[in-house]
Amino acid sequence: MQEFDAIRPYSDEETGPAIQRLVNDREFLDMVGRFKSPTLERWAPAVLRFFLRRWLISHFGHFTRVDDLQARLSTYVGELVEGTTTRVTTSGLENLDKHSAHLFISNHRDIVFDPMVVNYLLFQNGFYTTRIAIGDNLLQNRVFAEMMRLNKSFVVRRNMTSPREMRDAYMTLSAFISHSIDTNHSIWIAQREGRAKDGLDYTDPAIIKMFYMSRKKSGLSFGEAMNRLHIVPVSISYEYDPCDVDKAKELETRARTGSYTKTEGEDSEQIVKGLTGFKGHVHVHFGAPIADSPENPKELASRIDHEMHANYHLHASNLVAYQQRGFHPDSHATPETVTESVVTAETWSPADMAAAEAEMERRLEACEPAIRPYLLDMYANPVVTALQANSR
Repeated sequence: MQEFDAIRPYSDEETGPAIQRLVNDREFLDMVGRFKSPTLERWAPAVLRFFLRRWLISHFGHFTRVDDLQARLSTYVGELVEGTTTRVTTSGLENLDKHSAHLFISNHRDIVFDPMVVNYLLFQNGFYTTRIAIGDNLLQNRVFAEMMRLNKSFVVRRNMTSPREMRDAYMTLSAFISHSIDTNHSIWIAQREGRAKDGLDYTDPAIIKMFYMSRKKSGLSFGEAMNRLHIVPVSISYEYDPCDVDKAKELETRARTGSYTKTEGEDSEQIVKGLTGFKGHVHVHFGAPIADSPENPKELASRIDHEMHANYHLHASNLVAYQQRGFHPDSHATPETVTESVVTAETWSPADMAAAEAEMERRLEACEPAIRPYLLDMYANPVVTALQANSR
């Protein structure tokens, strides 16, 4: 694993020392304090740090294996999931072999909650958790970087300046992913760089090309190499997005000015909001591993997209936004017509629709008029792509 030192997660041997660094880190203790007791953290931070350090050492100081640490943390992850959702459901796990590694390619709506809820569901159902691909822009915070590498995260480099630097980085990333699958470690990676803020989930073929880079020299064809990765398309759907207004503002700014510049600490704020904000019903669908891959990246990307769109679990919030945007050919769509067209859609009662309409109205009223169409689009677009996928 030495060739992957620059990007890999921490090993079991590094787990104990990393935990000790964190429990003695003032910035980490203050961050935990803001979650556990914001009032005390504000008025008596030194006292809170003292007791937090003792609590953390007693609960986590003895761990020397990543899997054991994650098993202990699963209780707290469960509390966070249950506290920010009305329910979490899943489908398709029967498609997966618990003794095989998979390359989970997922749509991407939330920076941290997406891979967290996937791993939470895998763990709860007796599967090993995945190694998580995260952009190096999220590792600018030293403490967050330490936490993520303890949690099986590996680094995807971005914003490289030269073609050679980009090629070398992608080759290393490709080799690490292949090595992980070959040694029975599953991978979670988003289907494209950045979140799909407009609700349109499309796979970047460049990511698929990257998967093949390290396999070319093996003599395998593209399709054979992809089949050996056991690619699983994953569809994550949120009834409500805690960051929807922020995403709509960014989309409106880009449309109006042609660009958008993040403020300092914006990623960190979005992580906290995504983790702690209300999401309603969250559903995760795991597709069947692709065993008959096409022979080129573009076709495989389209195959993954079709699986994601066809199995995306629509919520009443999606249909309400779809109706308000008037996307249906008849400028109208009912729960019945969409349910007939989309196999995985749940049945919505009049009460469900009324509640969704009221909640959507509340969210729209909290927005400036210019950004409201963008907020509606991010909820409505999954209906559009689901209908298209299921009409084929």
